[in-house]
Amino acid sequence: MKHRLPCLLLGVLLSLPCLAMPAKPNIVLIMVDNLAYGELGAYGGGVLRGAETPRIDTLASEGMRLTNFNVEPQCTPSRSALMTGRFPIRSGTSRVPGGGAADGLTLWEVTLAELLAGRGYATGIWGKWHLGSSDARLPTQQGFDEFYGVPRTYDEAMWSHADDTHSLWPAIGSKQGWDEQLVPPQSIYDARRGEAPRKVKTLNLASRRTLDEEIADRASAFIKRNADSGTPFFAFISFSLMHMPTQPNPAFAGKTGNGSWADALAEMDYRTGQLLDTLTAAGVADNTLVIFTSDNGGEAVQPWAGANGPWRGTYFTAMEASLRAPFILRWPGHSPRGKVSNEVVHIVDLYTTLAHAGGAQIPTDRAVDGVDQLDYFSGKQPNSNREGFPAYVADRLQAVKWRNWKLHFYQQESMFDPPLQLSAPRLYNLLTDLREEQNVIIENSWALHPMMRIVADFKGSLKQYPPIEPGTPDPYTPPR
Repeated sequence: MKHRLPCLLLGVLLSLPCLAMPAKPNIVLIMVDNLAYGELGAYGGGVLRGAETPRIDTLASEGMRLTNFNVEPQCTPSRSALMTGRFPIRSGTSRVPGGGAADGLTLWEVTLAELLAGRGYATGIWGKWHLGSSDARLPTQQGFDEFYGVPRTYDEAMWSHADDTHSLWPAIGSKQGWDEQLVPPQSIYDARRGEAPRKVKTLNLASRRTLDEEIADRASAFIKRNADSGTPFFAFISFSLMHMPTQPNPAFAGKTGNGSWADALAEMDYRTGQLLDTLTAAGVADNTLVIFTSDNGGEAVQPWAGANGPWRGTYFTAMEASLRAPFILRWPGHSPRGKVSNEVVHIVDLYTTLAHAGGAQIPTDRAVDGVDQLDYFSGKQPNSNREGFPAYVADRLQAVKWRNWKLHFYQQESMFDPPLQLSAPRLYNLLTDLREEQNVIIENSWALHPMMRIVADFKGSLKQYPPIEPGTPDPYTPPR
């Protein structure tokens, strides 16, 4: 007995760390495409936009909602920032790539999916990738176990005009129109890590209408499968809605009576609800960190233009309507319920934060711009760990944001306007002037000091870590 007691105590002590260590959270990141700030009921939209959004509004009440979550002004840069934790000017992904040009992240980049996969996570992405359209740069070459979706953008579905919505576009004649012998249509891919990707169908207006249903069904199957096996998972659901052409699934056509855009909003809310119900049914909702957000401001093209709430401008600019996106986080037992915060957070922060939540280490051989927001998201501290950031539009440093101040170096309100370099920067107080109309630089020139420090520090880091040029082929090796 004398010898057995120390052994029993030792066994208990050795087991305590294991008992106390929290399980890795599952991560579900829902990114809606071109969902404007003012579309959801929780952000002042909903019925004002023709369709209630009860599932997403409930999600907001169950977690925290940010009013100053910032993204990049275009689709590709935002997705690059999320996947790498680096401002896209560093990665050669600072703009949506033009047709026919080399595109995407170099394989040298270490994606969020790669970090989490290295910690035992199952990883999947459904929907738009937009970070490489060659087979060598698809998601299954960048840390994802499975991918179902498109490598580029959804407006390519309009090339064929091949369904009953063709009346939305004027006829231009067969000689002037798209010819798939010249430019092949984009395909919807089904890919698995370690296998050759398969093109399962053509992206056109008909297949686009049913894509979000497929995305929700396939993501739900992934969640169930990994929940049953006890494997932690990272599910990146990149819905096609509300990107133009904003057309709903046939099952939702006419559902609201307020037109196809409102029908699509109702569908998007429903699909989100499907995923949330899957988490509950699989018994993993309490150990799943759910994020719902958008990749940039709302559509700027009629008849699909978005409602950006109080903010002015369109995407592809540095205006607040371009940079501010809805953001909801629910993490039961960790994030506070019903909290609304106006602290500055940037999409690059999700890389660092989610990696740390999953127990992964951030690469130290490169510049990583994301900061860890776990303590802020969990309510352990009232403030964000970020005060500002440089706002690039393509390769132009167009503005800098610090706390509730915004300094513009260019004037550009719409994506269709030319960016005009200002003779002197313009400063706006975003609390008193939400529409960025009253330049207050004369009486508040003190604010330039911390703002220009952000600029100087970032430009200094670009010298230390030279940016990758767009179109850089693999293998890429950074300069010494």
